[in-house]
Amino acid sequence: MQANRHPPAEVAARLARLDRLADNLDSRYRVPGTNIRFGWDALLGLVPGIGDVAALGPSGYILLEAHRLGAPSHVKARMAANVGIDWIVGTIPIVGDLFDVGWKANRRNVALLRDHLGGSPAPPDRDDVAA
Repeated sequence: MQANRHPPAEVAARLARLDRLADNLDSRYRVPGTNIRFGWDALLGLVPGIGDVAALGPSGYILLEAHRLGAPSHVKARMAANVGIDWIVGTIPIVGDLFDVGWKANRRNVALLRDHLGGSPAPPDRDDVAA
């Protein structure tokens, strides 16, 4: 397995950085009085035309890090499918923005990578933390 060429401390640090990025993209903010969370991915999607394309950059970085950490093709394919679904549905006005709030492709992708690497459990989702 290629992931073994990275020291465990380095892998843990990279996963922690990816967790923070995914959290900012998918779960950074909470709708007051609810447990509904959203992040910069959903906010960028509100900008017609360029918002959903701009959100592909950080999502692509997560996929690139998966490649660098030695994730196999089937894991990267699932991750790419998550990003693709997020992008395609996200381009639909209003419906896509609501979908972005629920789909959380970046959090899904970091979880896939963490599962593959056999890393420690991800930090709790903000939904799981008492507000």
